[in-house]
Amino acid sequence: MITSPRKHIIVSVTAIVLAVVVAAVLATVLGTASERVLTVFFISLIAVVGMGVYSGNSGILTFGHLSFMAIGAYAASLLTLPAQLKIATLPKLPEWLATTEMGLLPATLIAVLLTCAVALLIGLAIGKLEGSAAVISTLGLLIIVHGIAIGWRDVTRGSQTFFGIPREASLWVAAIGVIIALIVARLYRDSISGLRLRAGRENAIAASAVGVRIRRERLISFVLSAALMALSGALIAHFLGAISPKKFYFTDTFLLLAMLIVGGMTTVTGAITGAVTITIVIEVLRRFEGGFTLAGWDMPAIFGTTQIGIGLIILFAMFRKPDGLAGLKEWEERLFPGRPGTKAAPDIAQSAKAEPLTATGMTMQFGGLVAVNDVALTLNPGEITGLIGPNGSGKTTLMNMLSGVLVPTKGRFYQGTTELSGLVSHEIANRGIARTFQNIRLFDTLSVYQNVLVAALSTNGGKNAHGRAQAALTRMGVADHADEDAGTLSYGDQRRVEIARALACQPSLLFLDEPAAGMNRDETDNLTETLRALTRDLGLGILLVDHDLKLINQLCDRIAVLNEGHLIAEGTPQDIRNNPVVIEAYLGPNRQD
Repeated sequence: MITSPRKHIIVSVTAIVLAVVVAAVLATVLGTASERVLTVFFISLIAVVGMGVYSGNSGILTFGHLSFMAIGAYAASLLTLPAQLKIATLPKLPEWLATTEMGLLPATLIAVLLTCAVALLIGLAIGKLEGSAAVISTLGLLIIVHGIAIGWRDVTRGSQTFFGIPREASLWVAAIGVIIALIVARLYRDSISGLRLRAGRENAIAASAVGVRIRRERLISFVLSAALMALSGALIAHFLGAISPKKFYFTDTFLLLAMLIVGGMTTVTGAITGAVTITIVIEVLRRFEGGFTLAGWDMPAIFGTTQIGIGLIILFAMFRKPDGLAGLKEWEERLFPGRPGTKAAPDIAQSAKAEPLTATGMTMQFGGLVAVNDVALTLNPGEITGLIGPNGSGKTTLMNMLSGVLVPTKGRFYQGTTELSGLVSHEIANRGIARTFQNIRLFDTLSVYQNVLVAALSTNGGKNAHGRAQAALTRMGVADHADEDAGTLSYGDQRRVEIARALACQPSLLFLDEPAAGMNRDETDNLTETLRALTRDLGLGILLVDHDLKLINQLCDRIAVLNEGHLIAEGTPQDIRNNPVVIEAYLGPNRQD
C-alpha cells in the first residue's frame, strides 16, 4: 500500500523512466566516452539510492554498505566467470561453483538474494543498536568484509585483481538497473513500512508509542538497501571486467556518502541531485588535477584536487544546506502538494478493549533513586483520572511504565485479566492504550496528516487507517492543517495534533502528560470541552497529568496524588482539596479551587 497520492507516484515513475532513457540516448549520440561516464554514473546512482533507502529513511548514517556492494560483485562475478578460467586461477573452488557459468541476469539475481540473506543476519544484530553505536557498527562491517575479501584468496584472489569478468554491463543494462533502483526506492519511501520508518527517524519513542515496530522496519529497510547495493556491485564488476577489495573500501564509501549528503539523504530526488553534482565536479576537477595554464600562468599539479573539491562541497552543503540541495521533500511533492483522497470515518470508533487498567506495586528505581515506590492505581474506561504532585514526584515515570516506555523494577499491571507487564510500547499501543508526552514529540518533517496516519496504520491491523486519521484530525479541530508540516504549527495546534495522533490508535485509555502546558486560558478551556466530549462520546478513559489545578478540578472524576514516588492520596476532587496531607505536600494553604 502506498501512503502518498497516486499522482505523485505516477509522475515520479514517468519522470524517472523518461530522464534515464533520454540521458542514455544522448550519451549514445555523443560517443563512447559519454557512454562510459553515464554508465558509471548510473551504477553509482544505484548505490547512492541503496544507501539512501536505509540512511535516509532511518536517519542512521551507514559507512558499511559497500560491503554489500562487494558481496554482490564477487558473487555475480564467480557465477559468470568462464569455467576454464576459474579452474585455472581458482583451483580450490568447490567443483559445482568452478563448473558453473551463467549469464549476467541470473547471476545478478542470485547475488542479490545471497546479499539479502547476509544483510538479514547482520541487520538483526545492528538493528538492536541506536545512534552513534549503530553508525560505528556499520564501519566495523566495512572493515570486516574488506578483511574477508583479502583473506579468502581461494575465492576472491585476495588483494590481487579479480580479472576475466565478462564485460556485459552496457549503458542500457545500467539504465535498466537504475530505473529499477529508483522506482523501488521511491515506492518504498511512501510505502507503509517507509512511512513508519520515517516516523521512527523523527522520534523513535513517539513512533513506538503509536504502534510502530521500529526494529522490524529498520530491518526491512536494511535488507532492501543491501539488495540495491548488490545490484550496483554486480553491474560495476561486469562493466569494469576486473575488481579488487580496494574498490569497495574507504575511497568509494567517501564518494558515495558525499553524493548522498550533498543532495539530501531523505529523498530519491536528493540522491539524484547529489550524484549529478558530485559527478560533474569530479569530471571537471580531474581535468585540472594534472596542472593547467590560466591567463599565461602555469598552475602546478595538485594531488588530491578531486577529493579536496568534494570535501569543500560537503562543507558548503553542511553549512548552507544541512538537509541537502534537494531538501526534505520529493520534487513532485513540492509541485503537487496534497494527500491521498479519503473518506473520513463518521467518528473514532470505540475500542474493543474497553477494560479497566489495574496496576499494583509499581516501583521504578534508577540506581539509588527510587522514582516511584509501590504505587497501586486503577484506571476505568469512561472516567477521567487526574495524576498530580510536585515536580519530581514520579508522575511521568509512572505513566512511562504503564505505557511500556520503561520496564518497572517491580510491580505488575493488567488490562482486565490480561497482564501487560513487560510489554514494550508498540505492543501496549496495540492493546488500546495511547499517550502524548510532556515535551511534544511530533514527527516534525512529516505532514500533520502523515503524523496521524502512521498511528492509524500501525494499530488495529491498519483497518480503515485513512478514515481513522481524518476522523481524529476532525475531532481535534486540526483538519485544516493536514497538509502542513507538523513542526511548523503553533504550540497549541501541535498539542492538538499529538492528541489526534493518539486518538487514531482507537484507544480505550488515553494518557495525557501536561496537554495544557503552554496554552492560554481560552485554549485550555477548549481543550477541557474536547476531553469531556471524548469520554462522553467514545467512552474513553483518560489519565491526565497537569499542573493546572483548575483544569484538573474541573475535568477529573477522580484524582491521585504522588509525592516523592509514593501515592499519598486518592479520591474525588473535593476529597483531594480538603486532604491535609495533600495540602501540606502539594496544594499549600493558598490553593485555588
